[in-house]
Amino acid sequence: MLLTFVGTAGSGKTTLTSVFGEYLEEKGYEVGYVNLDTGAKKLPYKPDIDVRKTITVEEIMGEGYGPNGAIVESYDRLMPHIDHYIAKILELEQRRECVIIDTPGQMETFLFHEFGVKLMENLPQPLVVYLFSPEILRKLYDYCFVRFFALMIDLRLGGTTVPAMNKIDLADDLEKHRQYLEDIDYLTTRLKLDPSTQGLLAYKLCTFLPEISPPIRILYLSAKTREGFDDLETVMYEHRCTCGDLT
Repeated sequence: MLLTFVGTAGSGKTTLTSVFGEYLEEKGYEVGYVNLDTGAKKLPYKPDIDVRKTITVEEIMGEGYGPNGAIVESYDRLMPHIDHYIAKILELEQRRECVIIDTPGQMETFLFHEFGVKLMENLPQPLVVYLFSPEILRKLYDYCFVRFFALMIDLRLGGTTVPAMNKIDLADDLEKHRQYLEDIDYLTTRLKLDPSTQGLLAYKLCTFLPEISPPIRILYLSAKTREGFDDLETVMYEHRCTCGDLT
């Protein structure tokens, strides 16, 4: 099984990679780890495959690049090695029951650079987990954004994408978040009362979300308490089976 964590900087990808990997290992799984972040200085897990062996952001910044330019340049320089990394991941996937892929801290690097897209297109049925934290859910249309952004990631990377609220131990009202994220009819009704431009746009988008969104289970995770890990494990197996039902 191939499990890929994507999300914005600070969403907890690397920590979750480490802690969920430990959880699987404690249950008897053989787990492989892949680091695709050229800017990572320290990792809480030991990667079996690590792009930093090819290039690092720190090395490029030593040539006079700024931080953002160095990140983009690092993936430009990784492109000639893309087939090597695809082959290494496929080989690792044959030897381990689960391979967890930790993507760059700057999510846009993975989503919009050819390296991330080509990599995912050449992996067999990867499950992508889009991580977001509770603090980005401040207004009603933020819930609409999260649901649609998961679809955009699915469209861009070509892999089944599951939205997951991470760091739920920091959430003030988890049940409220669950209702808005899972009950689209309820969210749409509430958005209809929002007079703002964003509210109107979100309302129109949510009215046809049920038509375009496949059956999916939203995950609620915490690396601190391990809450939701059993649900993530279940979704991995549901994705692996031919039925493909992620409800």
